[in-house]
Amino acid sequence: MATAATDLTQSAHAASVLASATTGAERFFSRNGGDPDSIFGRSGIDPENVGPTTNISLKSYCTLFETAAAVTGNDNIGLWFGQQFGPTDLGLIGYVAVHSQTLGDGLRNFVELFPYHQQETEMSLTGHKDLLSLNYRIRDGEIIERRQDAELSLGMFCNIFRHGFGAGWTPEEVHFEHPKPASWQEHEQAFQAPVFFNQRANSLVFRPEQTDTPMPTADPRLLMILRKCIRQVGIQQVGPRTVPDQIKDYLVKTLSDGCPTLDHAAQALFIPAWTIQRRLEEAGLTYSEVVEGTRRELALSYLRQQHIPLTEIAFLLGYSELSAFSRAFTRWMGCSPSQYRRNLS
Repeated sequence: MATAATDLTQSAHAASVLASATTGAERFFSRNGGDPDSIFGRSGIDPENVGPTTNISLKSYCTLFETAAAVTGNDNIGLWFGQQFGPTDLGLIGYVAVHSQTLGDGLRNFVELFPYHQQETEMSLTGHKDLLSLNYRIRDGEIIERRQDAELSLGMFCNIFRHGFGAGWTPEEVHFEHPKPASWQEHEQAFQAPVFFNQRANSLVFRPEQTDTPMPTADPRLLMILRKCIRQVGIQQVGPRTVPDQIKDYLVKTLSDGCPTLDHAAQALFIPAWTIQRRLEEAGLTYSEVVEGTRRELALSYLRQQHIPLTEIAFLLGYSELSAFSRAFTRWMGCSPSQYRRNLS
């Protein structure tokens, strides 16, 4: 029987990303004092088998940069890796962006074709008042540790804008879905813009008139070939997401607003509550067990970030007060959150 302290069932279809996203990672890790072979090995990636159109596990890719941060002691390694990562380093999807007619065309092509580069990921362009946002969010609930990926990804995307505007371009705002890191001032230094944390998605906010900017490397005929090529050699999509996957992803995204009920989840996901219950039962789970398991995984991740106060962790997990979180954590782990954190030191 599943309990809150057990890991949730793995997705039947592991998400993938094209390995071109690791371009230059070995050199970057070395420059930061890490052993690339060890970092890649601990992440389950063989660098000898990595090529521009090779598929690697998205979870392993995210683990690669989380491991690099831990090994090198550079907690912002993803942030700075992304800042130096040129659009064409990203492979086919990057070439599609820079060979589009305008920046706006490049962003629209990028969003449209991104599923061929990376699975289980939301990419969108949205407007709010007089601003636009390029939004990015991994929707695979199995990938809890993904801060480094978010920071490197927005850095990569920022360089698409800089390809059109020049190195001095800056966004109006930058949003991240994870909690504020200890050295958050480096984020404002890197993007030269206000940076906000604990947001609903990872976003670059910019002015809509900037989308009319011509791309200096626009090539309509080459773009047509690239669009066809990425559809042929890019990642083919997996089957529909399972209900347990959707529930966990929904919880990761919304727990900081308070723990949602089954009915709230059903309404948000447009799935009848009885269907959710049946699908979870087929996976040997209940809704409350998925909630508890997700809270536990997030709690362990947040506690490793020593700068986040316990009261804030309780809030991020949807608890109304610290005592409720402490009781739940003691039930899961056999010790209090503060004791668990001390044992990590």
